[in-house]
Amino acid sequence: MARTRNRTGCGKYIAAENYFNERTTFMKAYLGIDVGSVSTNIVVQDQAGKIHAGLYIRTMGRPIEALLKGLRQVGESLPPDIEIEAAGTTGSGRYLAGVMVNADVIKNEITAHAVAASLLVPDVRTVLEIGGQDSKIIIMRNGIVTDFAMNTVCAAGTGSFLDQQASRLNIPITDFGDLALSSASPVRIAGRCTVFAESDMIHKQQMGHSLQDIINGLCEALVRNYLNNVGKGKEILSPVVFQGGVAANKGIKAAFERFLNLPVIIPEYHNIMGAIGVAQLAGEEVRKTGGTKFKGFHITGLTYKTGSFECGGCPNGCEIAEIYEGDRVIGRWGARCQRWDIIN
Repeated sequence: MARTRNRTGCGKYIAAENYFNERTTFMKAYLGIDVGSVSTNIVVQDQAGKIHAGLYIRTMGRPIEALLKGLRQVGESLPPDIEIEAAGTTGSGRYLAGVMVNADVIKNEITAHAVAASLLVPDVRTVLEIGGQDSKIIIMRNGIVTDFAMNTVCAAGTGSFLDQQASRLNIPITDFGDLALSSASPVRIAGRCTVFAESDMIHKQQMGHSLQDIINGLCEALVRNYLNNVGKGKEILSPVVFQGGVAANKGIKAAFERFLNLPVIIPEYHNIMGAIGVAQLAGEEVRKTGGTKFKGFHITGLTYKTGSFECGGCPNGCEIAEIYEGDRVIGRWGARCQRWDIIN
């Protein structure tokens, strides 16, 4: 009996006489991948916006391994009637992920997060996003990004700041929000720098302040730092959407609402919004091009490695990063010219 490779290209086969009937019942879906320094997030959503898979895993400094692990988990969890019609990547590792999966679009985080926020809150005017290693604010008017700012330098305005203090206090970070909300009188913690914040927190402990009040003070310090740096000079208007991993912290949400005197909306999928946004952008791209370039989930069985070298072709001395699929170079980036471009 003749057999035909199925939609994923993952090596499974279906009977030829059943192929047409099964194919006509496939549900079209978009794949979004957000590879960051802290987490790797993968989303599969259909054309109606329903999320069929949403994965958040730690990158752990190994983006290739994290991406392959995530794609393997998502591919195995999807029902057989889902067909990936488009794929997009975002995040600091977007180029690496993009060449690995052969993405239809590769977009920056600002665009991806803005699109995701607009999908879930169509009239959103301010997007607050705080991740593990960076934070950003996006100002939107009538569905268009009009201004934005990012902080990739100071850890005091990111999730790593809270992680460090939770570890020092020997408290699970998941308990931070509830402890902050139980505070009767938060203390002011100097939050402009992680070093100052930690020494000030120790001082407040020695003064006898309760743990709940200190934790609430830490939440307020992070929000104060964010608004004074990332949000400085920005017109923050409602509706305000708060996304990123830190949005799970109830204490941070409450602190934002106190400082802004505005309600703050936290989407259901707040920690994977970048992946949701780039999945939508990939779908829009494929509607223009007519077909996806996505390789399929079978890439999880392939071998990848990265390397780099310095180009001596001119005084710029560009550092060229490259990725191998098996023994074949499939992507390079970092050049200021087209000298090392790969022509497929």
